[in-house]
Amino acid sequence: MRRVASDRADAGGSAESPLGLRGVRPAVDWAHPGRARARATALVAAYRAHRTEVVRNPHLEQDWAAAAVSSPLLLDAVRAVVGQSVAVENSFLVMKWPGQEFEVPWHQDGIDGRIELDPAKSVAASLALTDATATTGCLDVIVGSHRRGYLPYGPEAETGRPRGRADTVRGEPDGRPISLPVRAGRAVLMDMRLLHRSGSNTGNGVRVGLNVRYVAPGACLRRDPTCLSLFPVSGTGWPSRSA
Repeated sequence: MRRVASDRADAGGSAESPLGLRGVRPAVDWAHPGRARARATALVAAYRAHRTEVVRNPHLEQDWAAAAVSSPLLLDAVRAVVGQSVAVENSFLVMKWPGQEFEVPWHQDGIDGRIELDPAKSVAASLALTDATATTGCLDVIVGSHRRGYLPYGPEAETGRPRGRADTVRGEPDGRPISLPVRAGRAVLMDMRLLHRSGSNTGNGVRVGLNVRYVAPGACLRRDPTCLSLFPVSGTGWPSRSA
């Protein structure tokens, strides 16, 4: 396991959060439920043959995803957290097929081997395209866990799956997890330091979600130069669609 967390108090050690003491906002509208479910149906049809689990940065290549990360309802909520100038640092389309093992381990979205984000200038969003329930593998979070700052982390055990290995925090997290069911068309906003995970889908239908990391100018304290360029979606703090 490795620790790459910053020693700066404003980066990972401050208890302050733009999302308050809980570090999470669980019910933010981003699309009409029917439109979200219709898009999920199309995605399931497109990826069914290979039972694709993760598509990286679809907002750069797929019009529906570019529209989703730019949703006016969602951006209103994001701007209230980090300010008027907002860009997408990264996105993941996640598809949990029923009966297919897909455990996402405990982790924090704002730090990994490639990035470290200032939690005062960034926020994570998990958009539901289908209803996410405890049965289909919705988010589990430890409310208030952001107050511990960024924690030591390393890669999860080898999964053998094409999706690769996620980074996970070291040891068993403190605190009692709660599940956050979310209907299609709604999103969860999280402090970048909030501990969260999700289980496999033991239901009948595919769970489809889009995970997004939003940043304001100056949020990237460390970022691998091979990362794709930032994708501005709001404000005038961006000279162009570039990092």
